[in-house]
Amino acid sequence: MVALLTACIAFQLNASMLSPALVTMGEELNASQAAIGLSQTWFFTAAAVFSLFLPRLSDIIGRKKVLIAMMAMMGVGSIISAMAPDITWLFVGRIIQGISGPTVPLCLIMLRSAVRDPKKYGALMGLVTAVNGGIAGIDSFVGGYFAEHFGFRSIFWLMVVVAVIATVLIAFLARESKPGEGTKMDWLGVFFIVIAVGALLTALNEATKLVGSFTLGPLLSALALALVSVLAFMAFWTVEKRSAHPMVEIVHLRQRSTWAPLLTTTLTMTGIFAVINGIVPAFVQGADPGFGIGATEMSLLILTPYALLGWVFGPITGRLAPVFGYTKMLRIGLLGSIGSLAIIGFLGLHSLPWMIAGTVLLGIMYAGTVNIMLNGLGVVLSPEGNPGFLPGMNAGAFNLGAGLSFLVLPAILVATAPLGGHGSYLTVVVVALVLSAAAFAASLLVPKPLDAEVGS
Repeated sequence: MVALLTACIAFQLNASMLSPALVTMGEELNASQAAIGLSQTWFFTAAAVFSLFLPRLSDIIGRKKVLIAMMAMMGVGSIISAMAPDITWLFVGRIIQGISGPTVPLCLIMLRSAVRDPKKYGALMGLVTAVNGGIAGIDSFVGGYFAEHFGFRSIFWLMVVVAVIATVLIAFLARESKPGEGTKMDWLGVFFIVIAVGALLTALNEATKLVGSFTLGPLLSALALALVSVLAFMAFWTVEKRSAHPMVEIVHLRQRSTWAPLLTTTLTMTGIFAVINGIVPAFVQGADPGFGIGATEMSLLILTPYALLGWVFGPITGRLAPVFGYTKMLRIGLLGSIGSLAIIGFLGLHSLPWMIAGTVLLGIMYAGTVNIMLNGLGVVLSPEGNPGFLPGMNAGAFNLGAGLSFLVLPAILVATAPLGGHGSYLTVVVVALVLSAAAFAASLLVPKPLDAEVGS
């Protein structure tokens, strides 16, 4: 647990610690907030791509071995980002950091192989996964403090230290497991699915350039990349049908236990992630509109309570999931998240106390409930013969949704600028509400993982 928790903390720093530092990063690198936001998108894009196949590879060559390699590459990417002379090198560093994308699901798979009791696993799963919503608020506070007093580079150096500690702890404390030993890795299938997802995300990125001003170049690029994505997925489907050792069995892709949780995860992340990690922090720090408070104070008032409550409620909801049902807890969390967004949009944009109340509720309902259930479902719904398949795909969905969130919601903010500050921010939150409602609808299709649930 110590090794797995440290690995998850190391990964989470990459995702959340920079949230209060985005404005500072733009100033120090002489880059626009759009460019800084794009560096976040490319981190999650890389994380999504590597999440597709690294858990499956870990089943074959060893989960501990793959996790150590991921932590090492995270450290390398952090060093490059810390020393980046310009936005281009920041992109390079963030993409390398993205190799660590499937850290949380890989840790959950390793935990599942060591803990068979559903209630005990649920509680420990909740503790590990709660890190995914923020490290008890400490990460956002430290990120804001470091950005304000030492510059954004200090945050990346801190990431290097934690990555080294995580690598050492995993090497000495974690157990190795290879349930797929002797199986061949389907590298041709990996190639086509990586091309399909990578081209899709890049197409969406090109499409966001059309916001505000229509130009033919980005439109043609987006259409061409979308076509490449479709063709690559068709090739992937063909390869998987014919492969003796497929990365994903086609029969599994057709099942509701596969596509329904993946759809729910993607829609949830697209609707919520950039709101709490980008839109709300930027609004609170802004002077007009906004409340004009500094990065450290914003972290203490907004991000720290959100993450702290996620940390507190994660083990509780994880423990309740095997008793009351994973899907029931997921839907309760999604309804609560929708209510939280409504408070943020309709009350919080005009009142700091209401903004804090909305983010506090989001910490309980999203970080402490939805996030836990979605990660847990990826593990407990995975087919027995291929345990790394669905957690890997679900990690890809998490990172895909996070990347989409940072593409779509800021683009809407720019496109609706003529409405005025409060009007454009309200529009963004309303879109987030609609996406979260769609996630709730998708959650109704997720089947119950009966093997992971027990009677009360």
